[in-house]
Amino acid sequence: MNIDRAVMGFAGLMVLLSAVLAWLVSPSWLLLTAFVGLNLTQASITGFCPAAAIFGRLGLKAGCAFDSTR
Repeated sequence: MNIDRAVMGFAGLMVLLSAVLAWLVSPSWLLLTAFVGLNLTQASITGFCPAAAIFGRLGLKAGCAFDSTR
């Protein structure tokens, strides 16, 4: 697994989790979905993704999207 796949999987998991929590607990959990969406948008513009940095420190290899050599 590389950083790209880990970030996409983590973002997808967070969106699904917030949808389930919004359904079962409170619609306020949709704020988590908004946060994930804003973070993905910010990462696409700036090239910096906090989750990618964390996964990199955990030892995952860079994929083409978060390759620091570009």
